[in-house]
Amino acid sequence: MPSLFRFLFVCAVLVGIVYGAMFALVIYVEPVDREITVRVPTEKLNR
Repeated sequence: MPSLFRFLFVCAVLVGIVYGAMFALVIYVEPVDREITVRVPTEKLNR
């Protein structure tokens, strides 16, 4: 039974690290707005 508790503890720590990394990305990273242009072939427009 102690190995089960150790396994669950390791899983909980890994989930906490992933959650913390995602939270840090949300807080500290700002997306950059920029204009894009996409060329659409005329074959796809005139069917």
